[in-house]
Amino acid sequence: MRLRIDLAYDGTEFHGWARQTGQRTVQGELEAGLAKILRLSPEEVQVTVAGRTDAGVHAVGQVCHVDVAEEVLERAIGHMTGVSASEALFRRVSRVVPGDMSIFSLEPAPEGFDARFSASDRVYVYRVADASAQRDPRLARMVLRVDDELDVHAMNEAVSSTVGLHDFGSFALPNPGGTTIREVKYAAWQRVPDMLLTPDGVYGGGAQASATQAVGAAPSSGAGVAYGIRAAESGLLTFTIIADAFARNMVRSLVGASIAVGRGKKTVSWFHEKVAHPQREGLTGPAPACGLTLERVNYPSDALLAQRADAIRAVRTLEE
Repeated sequence: MRLRIDLAYDGTEFHGWARQTGQRTVQGELEAGLAKILRLSPEEVQVTVAGRTDAGVHAVGQVCHVDVAEEVLERAIGHMTGVSASEALFRRVSRVVPGDMSIFSLEPAPEGFDARFSASDRVYVYRVADASAQRDPRLARMVLRVDDELDVHAMNEAVSSTVGLHDFGSFALPNPGGTTIREVKYAAWQRVPDMLLTPDGVYGGGAQASATQAVGAAPSSGAGVAYGIRAAESGLLTFTIIADAFARNMVRSLVGASIAVGRGKKTVSWFHEKVAHPQREGLTGPAPACGLTLERVNYPSDALLAQRADAIRAVRTLEE
């Protein structure tokens, strides 16, 4: 039986996704937990992931799959009653994984599903607290701090050139025998608006508007904004990028080059030249891993899962 697993993790203390001897990795911890519950050796459990993340990179929408014989899966039930084997495994593995991982769901996968090859696109977000943002120390492990005030307009002018099919050789490293050609569907920087969380709902607006609301009358039914709490991400800069797949270091290098433009150290035309003429010249390295999160992996309808997987598997085999 193929099982789909949706999970999240704080990547700070992990040496990336992929299993490595002597290193703490997400794959290693997950497979060890599954093996323990199913009474298998770690070598007998192998999960396939939608997208490998580097050391220090986080995920809230990671997806993987694992194939388990039905008679082995039944071992997860133990003394539980009234639950399916997959539900029993979900409950048990949720308890044994470390605290910097969370299992959101574990259930039988639709026919034709492959966590990696069936995916239609991946969504990453990079978060930055520049000089205009209120720096919340609770977010330090998932947000990059930048002392300058960044020019968001210039950064968006720069990354607009990444949308479409391009060779991202100026920003990424290919796998052995692979390519850095990728199709970006969306790429944009934006500042998260100030959002006030209240008993009556969520109210947007600038910091001044929120402050005014907080001392004034509630706009609707009661306690309202007088008890409002500023949302933690208010004021941060976010870079959202969506693509069918990503080459190694691609997102973080695009962020590093964007920040150079936002600081005024590089021009928009310089960035566009890097996209138009791929060459790894080493002038801008990847931004730190801490700000990057895999937010979501999208899949086509169940009826198209196998068709998508077959098409992408053929392409990836040629590349990698």
